[in-house]
Amino acid sequence: MPDMKSDAPRDPALRMLGKLARNNALANYRLAGVVAGLDPSQFEARRTSFFPSLRATLNHILVIDWFYIDALDGGTLGPKAWENEEPFDTAPALYAAQRRSDEKLLAFCDGLAGADLARPIAIHRQSRIQTERCDDVLTHLFAHQTHHRGQAHAMLAGTEAAPPQLDEFIVSDDAKFRTEELAAFGWTEADLGF
Repeated sequence: MPDMKSDAPRDPALRMLGKLARNNALANYRLAGVVAGLDPSQFEARRTSFFPSLRATLNHILVIDWFYIDALDGGTLGPKAWENEEPFDTAPALYAAQRRSDEKLLAFCDGLAGADLARPIAIHRQSRIQTERCDDVLTHLFAHQTHHRGQAHAMLAGTEAAPPQLDEFIVSDDAKFRTEELAAFGWTEADLGF
């Protein structure tokens, strides 16, 4: 992680992407904590949403992360990312893989320089290569995560577990709500506000 205590101002776009990557990791952590407390039958139970279960939804988030993060890193994984649409059967194994993915995405964002934002990213599709700007791929990926976490949040409302608060990570006034999550990552408030 870069030195967050530097007096040099960070490019606003890079700062925002770094904050979004941190928000992403913290929200996934908070969601996983609630999901881990479910009986496995509740994790697998058929529900009404875009994907038919919490297990399917959270696996989808992960495999699409693999797809886009690989492309951002210059890889050619493409649709092989979701050859197994549900690679993890249990919530703990799934979150362990999601955490590794979140950390990789965070490291990628922290390693960006201003000139990288417009860099073309080759996204390997079934029969073509889609080319997009790096910053556009990242914002698309964060929107994808948020969209499907919202669906998982709604599905949790149909269980005995209370859906977690997922929108208290970015602004300073919400600091009191994220103490546990920051500790789990070894972060301080300064790490969020760079």
